[in-house]
Amino acid sequence: MSILEVNNIIKNFGQTEVLKDISFTLEKGEVLAIIGSSGSGKTTLLRCMNYLEIPDGGTINVNGISYFDANEQRSLSEKEIRLRRLHFGLVFQSFNLFPQYTVLQNLILAPRLLRKYELKTALKTFQITKNEYKEKKAALSQELEINARKLIAKVGLTEKADFYPCQLSGGQQQRAAIARALSLTPDILCFDEPTSALDPELTGEVLNVIKDLKSNDTTMIVVTHEMEFAKHVADKVIFMVNGVIEEEGTPKEVFETPKSPILQAFLGRTALK
Repeated sequence: MSILEVNNIIKNFGQTEVLKDISFTLEKGEVLAIIGSSGSGKTTLLRCMNYLEIPDGGTINVNGISYFDANEQRSLSEKEIRLRRLHFGLVFQSFNLFPQYTVLQNLILAPRLLRKYELKTALKTFQITKNEYKEKKAALSQELEINARKLIAKVGLTEKADFYPCQLSGGQQQRAAIARALSLTPDILCFDEPTSALDPELTGEVLNVIKDLKSNDTTMIVVTHEMEFAKHVADKVIFMVNGVIEEEGTPKEVFETPKSPILQAFLGRTALK
């Protein structure tokens, strides 16, 4: 069973069709690279999968369970949407770290809110006693800090744990953003052009972190303009044009034997850069 099934996703903004019948699947541990020119719908597709945009048609299943269905009769509450978003971690182009918090605090904030919600729910539904609730709540801060420091070490920022975002380079901020996305243990980690805001010399350090995540069987979707990265790290590549999947396949198929003339021209242009 695929970890992700995207079926016939449609998204319009007014009269503009941005996504037109998008379908693909992803297996656990695979890395999918999505490439294409600006305006092709890549970022909108990621935003639809993260409930930052609501598609106008189609379905999305995660681990065989309905995550989104355009035909769903009722409107979801904000709480339901937040819980569904936990399946996906999203790393933005511009880092989006909270400037008033240290790296460590950035990683702890969301898991603390989630765990407190889970504990309160468990107490209300009599899954745990009041004494167990108090014990787990008291141990929560230490547990979250231990987990956060492990993730910070994983992205090579151990010595920067107590630094604020303004004290970090762009590459370090993006690595912190990756660690924060991992802190909620999402099923699928999504990257929206994670190196586009970085100087060329900082791009490599972020791409190396993503490569390391692949070796740990992390399932990822990476919207990228780094063709060499897509060619050598991805298991699947999707090429989008004007809201449709123009071509998809393995990196070897897409980069070495492209069938679409549009893809051939795109690769020719990117090879010149």
